[in-house]
Amino acid sequence: MRGIDPTTNQLVQGDEARIRQAFRNMIHIAASAGAKPEDAVRLVVYVTDMFRFRFRFRPIANKVQEEIWGRGPYPPRTIIEVQRLNQDDILEVEGTFAIPPG
Repeated sequence: MRGIDPTTNQLVQGDEARIRQAFRNMIHIAASAGAKPEDAVRLVVYVTDMFRFRFRFRPIANKVQEEIWGRGPYPPRTIIEVQRLNQDDILEVEGTFAIPPG
């Protein structure tokens, strides 16, 4: 998921707001299938600039994860640098959720 506002279908402005929206979108989609944040078993974060992510975006991503999952435990997170994302975006987040039966 990317930081796209579902009401406008546009990228959210501002790094922190966009990263937060990407995580919110992922959680919203998972919830539509019956998953809760604690059902996340893996996160993959795609970034176009690992150096920028390390010093600028990682603290924001950590803050957003704490907002969603509290103080943990957090699902494992892998960060992958890619050459380019759609619309020259800065970050994309992918979550895998294991929905308990019942």
